[in-house]
Amino acid sequence: MSAKESTHAGVQGAVAPAHTLTLTETPDAGLSKKEAKERHVPVMLTRCLDLLAPALEREGAVVIDGTLGMGGHTEAMLERFPELRVIGIDRDPQAHTIAGQRLERFGERFIPVHAVYDQIEYAMDVAGVNAVDGVLFDLGVSSMQLDERSRGFAYSYDAPLDMRMNSEDELTARTVVNEYPLERLRRIIRTWGEEKFAARIAEQIVAQRAVQPFETTGELVAAIQKAVPAAAQRKGGHPAKRTFQALRIEVNHEMDVLRALLEGALRVLKPGGRLSILTYHSLEDRMVKNFMRAGNIEGKVEQDFYGNRLAPMKPVNNKVIVPSAEEQAQNPRSRSAKLRVAEKCVTVQGRPQHER
Repeated sequence: MSAKESTHAGVQGAVAPAHTLTLTETPDAGLSKKEAKERHVPVMLTRCLDLLAPALEREGAVVIDGTLGMGGHTEAMLERFPELRVIGIDRDPQAHTIAGQRLERFGERFIPVHAVYDQIEYAMDVAGVNAVDGVLFDLGVSSMQLDERSRGFAYSYDAPLDMRMNSEDELTARTVVNEYPLERLRRIIRTWGEEKFAARIAEQIVAQRAVQPFETTGELVAAIQKAVPAAAQRKGGHPAKRTFQALRIEVNHEMDVLRALLEGALRVLKPGGRLSILTYHSLEDRMVKNFMRAGNIEGKVEQDFYGNRLAPMKPVNNKVIVPSAEEQAQNPRSRSAKLRVAEKCVTVQGRPQHER
């Protein structure tokens, strides 16, 4: 069994039906509803809801919030669309605890499911739903996870090398940094982080861990700073940014999960249903863009005998949407966000698309 398969099997085995969901209390579980709102400001919230509205205004509409987090998007959807039901998926037990408190006033209109966000069909089975009208994903690391130092997502302060979105998973950044062979480490940093100094960084990490294993983010940042040329550190942001991105993607199998969630979303959407995705780096955005235009992450457009495009979805916004200057000033974490929305075609070249 692969690391990814092992991770997903563990999540599925631990999931309880929504009405019996049992979650571990955490230091942040005692946040008031007001504090929860203040700690998470959903990115491009109004634009997301406006573009999803034609699907969510349907009678008896159901939407999946595949990245529940602290419940900001879900709360806004439940407030704006009075008849809507939301299935909220998150792999983080802490997120469920906080979101559950925030959303309890909506009663049975909110259905929480503890799962990885590519387990859409499992979540729908828990909720007793066969097809949905909308799917929303915000692929950024939540403000709660960034702000909690013990999770080790940020390079701006010292913390244990963790980076797990689900604290029950086994693989951590500490394992990757201290145990992966040099070439595998270089490949991860180069591919997932798009870091041009990947070889130098990997070599520095391997040299230092031979003397003493890495335990904290601060130790790793110091090693990266040694490896990246001084001239490069004076431009392009923090020298550790891309390496930390790469480690987070590896630890949480984010690219594998993204492929699965895109394919799953297409299967469960009703014809005319809409898919809305917020991405935060070029790897994610490229995959989402290709899928919405061609129906696969490679972007390979299929054609019929006559050369007509056979795409199961059509982009609602042909040009990617980015936050306004005002929003970026108010919420600095939104600066790299990109929003794409697509609608499932009722037919593909005259052939009707069916629900699962």
